[in-house]
Amino acid sequence: MGSARSVCSFMSVPSRPGDVSGVLRWWRTVVESEMGGPGYFFSATKLRLLHSKTAIAAVDNEFSFRNFTDGSQGVKLGGEEFVSRLLDRRWTLADPDTKISKVTFSNADTNLENSPASHLCLAVDTNSCTFNDVSRTDYQEQSFYVVRDDLLHPLINGNKARKLDGVLPLIEDNSVTDVVTCGGCQSAHAAATAVLCAERGLRSHLLLRGEQPELLTGYNLISTIYGNVTYVPRAIYANREKMLKSQADLVAGSSDGIIWFDDIFPSSLKKQACSTNSVQIDYDFNRRARKHGRKVIVINEGAGDAVALLGLIRLVKYLSQDHLLGKQRAVKFVVDAGTGTTAVGLGLGALCLGLPWEVTALMLADKIDGYKQQEKRLISEFRKYFGYPADLGNNVVNGAVVNWVERFHPRKFGNVLDGEVETCRQIAQKTGILVDPIYTLAAWEMASFLSQKGAKTNADVVVLLHTGGTLGMFGLAQRYKSYFNDLKNVFPY
Repeated sequence: MGSARSVCSFMSVPSRPGDVSGVLRWWRTVVESEMGGPGYFFSATKLRLLHSKTAIAAVDNEFSFRNFTDGSQGVKLGGEEFVSRLLDRRWTLADPDTKISKVTFSNADTNLENSPASHLCLAVDTNSCTFNDVSRTDYQEQSFYVVRDDLLHPLINGNKARKLDGVLPLIEDNSVTDVVTCGGCQSAHAAATAVLCAERGLRSHLLLRGEQPELLTGYNLISTIYGNVTYVPRAIYANREKMLKSQADLVAGSSDGIIWFDDIFPSSLKKQACSTNSVQIDYDFNRRARKHGRKVIVINEGAGDAVALLGLIRLVKYLSQDHLLGKQRAVKFVVDAGTGTTAVGLGLGALCLGLPWEVTALMLADKIDGYKQQEKRLISEFRKYFGYPADLGNNVVNGAVVNWVERFHPRKFGNVLDGEVETCRQIAQKTGILVDPIYTLAAWEMASFLSQKGAKTNADVVVLLHTGGTLGMFGLAQRYKSYFNDLKNVFPY
């Protein structure tokens, strides 16, 4: 990250770029002061700030950025104003609505350390909760709320839909024809990208880690049907950046039409300042390719880019409405973490809106240092592109917005422990909610633990974000045949 002040802080910018040379001198002074001196500036000339752009175009983009963050009257935006302006754009999802269910547990078992959560479940209220439901919660009642993002779409659900919510309109506005991304063999992100691209006349190119399975199932099958799949040896996949760049070069061919999010972000702030969904999009790939040429964009693994944060911030604003979770009650928000982007988006949204929400993320794919580094990178990119509310101090924004914790039974990512498939089955039979042992079971266990602990200490409302991923159960049934073959009836007959 840079210095304490934002690289995109323009309080002393010249009022108009009439004297280009003067503006460029000012720009160099700002970058040098932010980056630690002229030596850094000249050694970092490949920064994405100026990638494939002229200096004058970069300055012009930054002037539009200043107008975005400071408002048309030159007044800094507060939290609500900032978020409203930030979200005034086109979206992939027609609306941010989601269903909220309430899960209640028996008070019989008080063993907090070893109750991951299946046998205690007493009842589930599948009706959407309201603020009155939350405010009347009995503190002695062991319960938590589930944000049912797993129901957003039959194929594209959970956090994958949220992270791509702000991405696809941005891609469409820049006349992209092809999208390159990557993921594991059963990547929900890859499948979601393939489906959304196909719906919009875009071609997706998916690099999946490992070997092609003997039988295509789950997300792997969906990716193959909707997108163009290439299986990549693990040794090559380990260098994701090089792999993605090579694939983008291959797809672009002689057109040299590769663009990056860093290239299109500044101008997108100007284009996306419109909440209407009436923009006409050409969904015919061949016609679009003939008109604009082949244009390829790369989406990082798991949509781990700053633009993915927008969809989560949109969700937070929706949930904070008075008739839902409201803005006053303290909420412990629980989510499982793959890349960690979802958790950071939730935490950043709560911070910008001034909500008394604490985001707890279960670390599944990395250690805490890796997740904290990811958190800093995403926040830094977010500030670079979008700024932040004027009433937030730099120290607050640079600080941690997520509480990263281990799952109850840590293991190498992707592994399933004995008994966990059975636990998922019990949860499904008792609540009608399907969780998987890789991701959402970890969050369910933590939400159960916090709700039991909270019932004893009159603590906050616990809310679990269901991140979807349920089609991944098909792939798990291939890998862990014995666990699925050995499923037993929960109740005796």
